[in-house]
Amino acid sequence: MSTVKNILFIMCDQLRADHLSCYGHKRISTPAIDALAARGTRFTRAYVQAPVCGPSRMSYYTGRYTLSHGATWNFVPLPVGERTLGDYLRPAGVRTAVVGKTHHEPDVEGMKWLGLSPTEGVGRLIATGGFEDYWRDDGIHPDAHTPHDLAYNQYLRANGFDGTNPWHEWANAGIDEAGQLASGWLIRNSHRPARLPEAFSETAYTAKRAIEFITEQGEKPWCLHMSFIKPHWPYIASAPYHDLFGREDAQAPVRSEAERSDAANPIFRGFQEHPESVAFSKDEVRLNMQPTYMGLVKQIDDHLGRVMAFLEKAGRLDDTMIVFTADHGDYQGDHWQGEKEFMYEQGVRVPFIVVDPSPEAKRGAVCNALVEAIDLVPTFMDALGLAIPTHIIEGRSILPLLHGTADTVREAAFAELDFAIYPTARKLGLKPREARMVMCCTERWKLVHFGRDFPPQLFDLQEDPLELVDRGRDAGDRYRRARDEHYHLLFDWMRERRNRIGMTDEAVARRPSPAAAGGVTIGVW
Repeated sequence: MSTVKNILFIMCDQLRADHLSCYGHKRISTPAIDALAARGTRFTRAYVQAPVCGPSRMSYYTGRYTLSHGATWNFVPLPVGERTLGDYLRPAGVRTAVVGKTHHEPDVEGMKWLGLSPTEGVGRLIATGGFEDYWRDDGIHPDAHTPHDLAYNQYLRANGFDGTNPWHEWANAGIDEAGQLASGWLIRNSHRPARLPEAFSETAYTAKRAIEFITEQGEKPWCLHMSFIKPHWPYIASAPYHDLFGREDAQAPVRSEAERSDAANPIFRGFQEHPESVAFSKDEVRLNMQPTYMGLVKQIDDHLGRVMAFLEKAGRLDDTMIVFTADHGDYQGDHWQGEKEFMYEQGVRVPFIVVDPSPEAKRGAVCNALVEAIDLVPTFMDALGLAIPTHIIEGRSILPLLHGTADTVREAAFAELDFAIYPTARKLGLKPREARMVMCCTERWKLVHFGRDFPPQLFDLQEDPLELVDRGRDAGDRYRRARDEHYHLLFDWMRERRNRIGMTDEAVARRPSPAAAGGVTIGVW
């Protein structure tokens, strides 16, 4: 029987799987995260449903693919009728809150149409993605999307760090040689220490608020989404984390000259021309940022260690399911790319560690089965003994993998990217609804479909695990068969999306045929 009473859902923003010591990094030591892997199951092939913050998180929170929930990019609202994790757990008496980032964009027009207030009643929770905003920091201030002052800014001012925007001026900026503010938005400043003392950093404050929430809950059941905004840009860290690592500690980029040739996929080549890709293709840029990125990862691990020590002292490790993951990765110059978009492993494969405290769960296990971000909502519900509405939720519980009663839960993993706003789409004359790429990844192969007349990408992950040789246009029989098989998988996946969400499959099966319903006679001689 499950002993899960509480859930700690930990997410990092833009964290590469290969930047943790339990995933093989040779220079970063992450003992707190490694300890989670030793207590639970570490998944090696976990994929997000979109390599961008907003749509990826909405899939994590709804248990549904981007194609189903419709929030296809950052600041695209999650439709008002979409249920999220809190909507499933709160009726069961589980307080569901967030500390940190969600990147949820409310459907203001939909709420207005339904007469719902974003500040009162059920509308308040819909406006916050189903989470109670215990403390939220999306790290996108100031701009048109967050016209209000950040709670984090208020915290900084209360502690003497004043300014128009302390989030930027203290937490995400340093001082240059001339004594001027050196913005962390500029990668040339990534090596500088942030002005803010580390104890007041976003990472430290996220851990602090998480401990406060759990303390406040006492013995009452809870689900806390502890969502670190780092190591996402601005790439700048407070001392001592800004110089724990040097350029010699950075991993060599994964890329080849053939990837920049005219024979490369035209969509892929287009993304290489984006400003962030041009920048990160230069060693000067990459090597000024990577040591700081590594320091930010180390900082997260240290503060996560604080939270774990608190949970142990409070006796919560025995009844709390813990998940550690990320919303997507970060290319850092791999494949001549910057940022996180596109469907290479560095963008869509994430760290994924699950600790189930139940006696039957495996310890220190490594699982190579394909799992997806959408699997967490049904897994949480399954662990808490709640019925999973399979006519709505598209993910699958991975408890069988955690308990060793199954070897796999799916044949393929899927991801999508709406790239309508990107320069490549406009340069190639793609209309907004045409600029969509979809990935289908199986145990051996990965197919990326771009639509219209563009060729797909195809990678043999067994023979080419670094994805340096694109077989999308290769005429060989096995590559043609692989493309055909994966296009069939894509078609089946699109056909099976959950769009009849108002009635369960069981109710449909019990429903009488038209001729037997209500005495109606149809088609009888």
